[in-house]
This record gives sequence, structure tokens and C-alpha cells, in this order.
Amino acid sequence: MIAYVTVGANDISQAKRFYNAILPSLGYALTENHEGLSYSLPLPQGETPVFPDFYVKPPFDGQPASVGNGNMVAFEAPSQHVVRELHTSALKAGGTNEGDPGFREAYSPTFYVAYLRDPEGNKIALFSSNPNEPTRDE
Repeated sequence: MIAYVTVGANDISQAKRFYNAILPSLGYALTENHEGLSYSLPLPQGETPVFPDFYVKPPFDGQPASVGNGNMVAFEAPSQHVVRELHTSALKAGGTNEGDPGFREAYSPTFYVAYLRDPEGNKIALFSSNPNEPTRDE
């Protein structure tokens, strides 16, 4: 099981603006300290996390953050509407569009997705596979 995912950032305040436009709406809480940003889902005391935490930090080695070719982090949203809203919010918060919200022919008919790059260039997907919503074939 994946415990956490970390992306590098050179400008933590810019990264915070971008990720705060997405993650709190998906239930993530932010903790900020000298090491960077930590986003986690609320967890009742004594229970084990189900989803990974998400960290945004300057690289530990002191070198500039850079993106990985082919790397992407995907966050699940509860509905297609939320995917569209968060995509718009993230663009306004400094992200760049890598794929408008919608269905993709290559994926399942219920997989509704939008793609972005954060201000550092890390690729982010927002998706919903809610079976109670319209599908690509409807």
C-alpha cells in the first residue's frame, strides 16, 4: 500500500496556493512546517490510513525541484461536477491545463478526468468514476 506521495517545489507559497485550490475540497487537511506542506485525510484516532498522504517539499538534497517525465499523481473526486470545479480553481491558482475535464476514449466509460500541471510542472489528475453519473456512452 502506498503510504505517501511527495512532489518537489521550489516555491512553497505558490505550491500552497495551487494545492489549497484542490485538496481541502477533497477532504485533505493541511499541516505546514519548515519542511513544507503535508496534506492528509482526517483519521479517527487509532485507525490506519486508507489513502496516502501528499507532501509538497523542497528536495532534501538542496538541489532545485524538477518534474519526472511520466510521473503523475491522481486525486479522486466524488463527481464530474467537482472535477470541473477543481480544475477551474487550480487553473486560477497558477496551474496549467494538460487536458480539459471529460471522458477519454482510451479509458472506461465511467472515467471522467481532467489533467493539470502544478506551478512546478508536476502532473496532476482529477478524476471521478461515480457510477451514478452519466457515462461516455450516454
